Amino acid sequence: MNQSDITPTFSIPYTKTGMTAQGFYDKCMALASNLWWSWHPEVINMFRSLDPIRWRHLGHNPIALLQEFTPERLEHRISELVLHTRIDQSYRRMNEYLNSRPLWAKKNAGVLGSQPVAYFSLEFGVHESVPIYSGGLGVLSGDHIKSASGLGVPLVAIGLFYDQGYFKQHLDMSGWQQEEYLDTMVEFLPLEPALDQAGNKITISVDTQTGRIYAKVRLMKVGRVNLYLLDTDLEENSPEDRELTSRLYGGNNRTRIRQELVSGVGGVKALKALGITPGVYHLNEGHNAFATLEVIRERMHEDGKSFEDALRETAQRTVFTTHTPVPAGHDRFDSGLMEEHLGPLRDQLGISHEQLMGLGRVEPYNPDETFCMTVLGLKLSRYANAVSSLHGDVSRRMWAHLWPHRTEEEIPIGHITNGVHIPSWMSWQMKTLFERYLGQNWTQESIDPNEWLDVHNIDPGELWETHNALKTMLITFARRRVSRQCRRRGEADEVIEQTRNLLDPQILTIGFGRRFATYKRATMLLDDINRLDRICNNPEKPVQFIFSGKAHPADHPGKEYIQQIANLRQDPRFANRIVFIEDYDINVARHLVQGVDVWLNNPRRPHEASGTSGMKAVLNGALNFSILDGWWAEAYDGTNGFAIGKGTTHVDDNVTDRRDAASLFDVLEHQVVPLYYKVDEHGLPVDWIRRMMFSFSTLAWRFSAHRMVADYVHHAYLPAAGGVSCEMPMH
Repeated sequence: MNQSDITPTFSIPYTKTGMTAQGFYDKCMALASNLWWSWHPEVINMFRSLDPIRWRHLGHNPIALLQEFTPERLEHRISELVLHTRIDQSYRRMNEYLNSRPLWAKKNAGVLGSQPVAYFSLEFGVHESVPIYSGGLGVLSGDHIKSASGLGVPLVAIGLFYDQGYFKQHLDMSGWQQEEYLDTMVEFLPLEPALDQAGNKITISVDTQTGRIYAKVRLMKVGRVNLYLLDTDLEENSPEDRELTSRLYGGNNRTRIRQELVSGVGGVKALKALGITPGVYHLNEGHNAFATLEVIRERMHEDGKSFEDALRETAQRTVFTTHTPVPAGHDRFDSGLMEEHLGPLRDQLGISHEQLMGLGRVEPYNPDETFCMTVLGLKLSRYANAVSSLHGDVSRRMWAHLWPHRTEEEIPIGHITNGVHIPSWMSWQMKTLFERYLGQNWTQESIDPNEWLDVHNIDPGELWETHNALKTMLITFARRRVSRQCRRRGEADEVIEQTRNLLDPQILTIGFGRRFATYKRATMLLDDINRLDRICNNPEKPVQFIFSGKAHPADHPGKEYIQQIANLRQDPRFANRIVFIEDYDINVARHLVQGVDVWLNNPRRPHEASGTSGMKAVLNGALNFSILDGWWAEAYDGTNGFAIGKGTTHVDDNVTDRRDAASLFDVLEHQVVPLYYKVDEHGLPVDWIRRMMFSFSTLAWRFSAHRMVADYVHHAYLPAAGGVSCEMPMH
């Protein structure tokens, strides 16, 4: 398969003069139809300027915005704003980007040019206007394919299209989380039918013992990467199966196995229908591990191989990434569900039910053990990795029983630490500042640590001014969102009026945004409420907190954590010092990581596999204040942020929690707060700014998605595709 086969192109001719109103409308729609725009601030600002209020109300969706214009009215608005040249330049830049292959890929991608990577994930968080993600795993997938696009790595992505996505979160008067599912307006999304080589729309089917499930294949363009999404909302399906891809992580185990069957087996069939022959299959978490069984079936059917030979060949081409050390995060299915859904495929593989079950068991012949998708992924891949160095240690210990004759150090699970897509998460204000000191093309060399050394040449006052401008924008956003929350709940006018002055741009601001799973210990600050009061309301050195995050609909304890924090607004000590922003998504996360002074993360070690929100905060000058877990365990060097605890845990979780809470308060009071408020004769916190610069120079390049994807290419993709082999990092 050639690079041109997976590179999106456009057919609208570019002309400098004589462009009609329809021509400019088509150019704008072409820009909106490829999510390339989502990491280019100049294009985002161009769309926003057409109608800033509607842009916000429409969830930053350019297609929805453009559909409110006629070509003539759009032309009139473009003329008012003198946007013709900006549109032309943006359109030309996008086409130049799409139709070129970066130098990095030419030097490093090797055999992948003819046999691309097929990247499977159950969710993709590319932009808030495309709600087919729930949290960190999806955003990581989105960043992965955006960086693959930027580096020019030949890669196609496969997932599911959820027409209701994940839930919208609202808190009632008691602070309790309420979930609301809304139908997505498909016509407002950058989707088109995927076509086979004859130009026909693609529909695939997957057989189960109780009937056939059909799925249409949709195409979403993310820069140079094609993202194919399977959708079961078809008349051929039963009512149950039409709803199968409506919600992300909804329903019971039966829903989950059917979703994963469509995503994995159906995804491989979709690639076949598209005429794509992958050289590598990358399974992002165990959700898609059924894909390996369909690849084995293909090899047996097409090449006449035995099951064992086809399995060996498939495993050699499979990369598997595990993302969580929490047992509940690994899908398990009982024998009955497996036979109902995998029975027809099992028959074609020529194996018994017990053989099939054994592929997903640590103890293959233990009839009491359920089928684990992670076990299947590990057994049917030769390149397996965790997502941080510490997580690699945990994973090797966790799955050591799969290799009973090896020592823990010999367990074949390496690590590739996660990273974040710099253009997506760095604010355009910070990006503009960096361009002046690092050069216009610095993002193209963001993997090179030497490119980040010039950060220390940035004028401290200019850096601080840029950071404070972002902080003011965050507080304006928080006030607007909290005011809207109060109005929706029907609260009194005086309460709504008070939100206009919520928070203070001059105060040390700490952010906390993530999924409200209990192991993330969001309420740790509440362990000593009186001490928290003294910290928040110190007359000379006050502190304020902004929280946001969702709990899984079935996670009652997580919802209780949200309620405890949200209800602090009723305590006069914290009413103006601690706020909770509803409906955490990419948009809220972007505002938080770009505007806070400090990013707080205090999970119970070693349950945080990696964590990427803190990496995003780094890109905008926020300092991390975190437990030495996940990525922070390998990132903190004493000069680039703050550490909670000493990286040790007690056998009793309660003791660990008390120790960590004590450390959190001590470091906050005696290190973080004094350093922030220590200023020179010009009012600049020079030591704090110096630490910001160390954070930029030591962390930004190491924890970028470009570095992450480059590691996958060198340590996993090329070896799996038969290129030059490099050992997976183990320690």
